Amino acid sequence: MSDFLTATRTSYDRVAVDYDEHFRDGYRDKPVELSVLSLFASVVDGPVLEVGCGTGHTTAELVRLGLHVSCVDLSPGMVAVARSALPGLDFAVGSMLALPYADDSFGGVVAFYSTIHVPDDLLPAAMAELARVLRPGGHLLLAFQVGDEPLRMTSALGHEVALDFHRRQPSWMAELLADAGVPVRVRTVREADASERTPHAMLLAQKP
Repeated sequence: MSDFLTATRTSYDRVAVDYDEHFRDGYRDKPVELSVLSLFASVVDGPVLEVGCGTGHTTAELVRLGLHVSCVDLSPGMVAVARSALPGLDFAVGSMLALPYADDSFGGVVAFYSTIHVPDDLLPAAMAELARVLRPGGHLLLAFQVGDEPLRMTSALGHEVALDFHRRQPSWMAELLADAGVPVRVRTVREADASERTPHAMLLAQKP
């Protein structure tokens, strides 16, 4: 396993329980994100894969919107919390660089703030994996922080971590998605709220 995967998995394993408690109501004051998720749900046909599900906060919204969701996350600790919170759903441990699913398996793929830890040189491979498991005609929803400089975190929620948060420009992310065969159809950027440091972008793309 590459260094960034090991560091990311270990960090999220450490914070999993506290992360769940801290962000459990994370969408209550996020009308833009909720609107984009609702738009995604309205156009998706077929089962959905959430890549980087964490402890299941976005998963719960997708289920509330009536979607049949399978989930994968790098951190066994995060997956354990998600399984406890949302029993009966399919949660798997795995990397977005080698998703444990067959080609064309899903009508929709969601990667909400989960590509942010992938280094620039590996991001095209991650995009190719998201595209690989998406059926022709399927939709892909990507969310990330906007910017040009990464943020390095060494502590979070009272735990020692080693996490790089890569902020990226929507135009470049859209270019990577197009290169992976999933051109962007909708771009949304909102400004940072009082608790945030950067604007946030959401891209809705569709595989021809």
